[in-house]
Order: sequence, then C-alpha cells, then structure tokens
Amino acid sequence: MRMSTKAQYAVRALVSLNLFSDGTPVSIKDISARENISFNYLEQLFVKLRRGGIVNSVRGPGGGYLLARPAADIRMDQIIDTVEEAIMPLSCMNSDGSCGCGSECTTQSVWQGLGNQIRSFLASVTLEELTNDGRRQQNFRAVNS
Repeated sequence: MRMSTKAQYAVRALVSLNLFSDGTPVSIKDISARENISFNYLEQLFVKLRRGGIVNSVRGPGGGYLLARPAADIRMDQIIDTVEEAIMPLSCMNSDGSCGCGSECTTQSVWQGLGNQIRSFLASVTLEELTNDGRRQQNFRAVNS
C-alpha cells in the first residue's frame, strides 16, 4: 500500500504548523517554504483540513492557520481521512472495507485484516507524537551542525 502525496503532505504540513505556531497563526506560505511543498497544493489541502475540523483559519494581517484542537487529540487516521477518500490496502476493496470481488475472492479476510491493522496503527499515532519526533530531529540537526 502506498500513501498518496495528499496524505504525506497534509501530515508534514500539520507537524510544521504545530512546531512553529506557539499559539499564533502560521501562514501557508511559511509552511510551503519550510516543507518545500507547493503553495497551491497546500491551499487545497488546508481547505479540506478546515472543513474537516482539523484547523481553523485566521484572516487579516498576521493571519494563517491554527490547530482546531490540541495536537494530542488529532490522530493520523483523522488527518488522512480528511484529505483522502479511504485507507485501503487494495484497490478492489470498498470504502467500508469489504471485498469488491464478493465471494469469488478467497483471500479477502487477509486484506480486510491488513486494512484493519493499518487503520488501527494510524489511529494510535497523534499529531503531538509526530511533532515531538520533529522537535527531536530539529534538535539533533542543530547539535550536529
């Protein structure tokens, strides 16, 4: 299974937002430059993240985005669900996790189990944990520079 760039970029952008917010809005322009992600692409992702209740937007000078709730309450599966359609290990699986091939598929229980494991893992990782990993990496780079 391969995550799309939507999922990867959304998670990276939210970690960056959480790392550099300090309670003040962070602009998409800053996130774009820091993460080397297209500004236009991030704009589209942040529209979805705002609609999904992950971030809030702040207009005007000094505006940008803030997390809509504490990072410890935002799970990776929620982020991915907000910007993606579904987390499925195979293209033949339906959005509810059932096999699109029906009774002809003799291996569907394996793929459903894999999908459940992936979802369970993603639900166990919070944005706060990812942000802490990001802080440790930044500190490591600063010490070794």
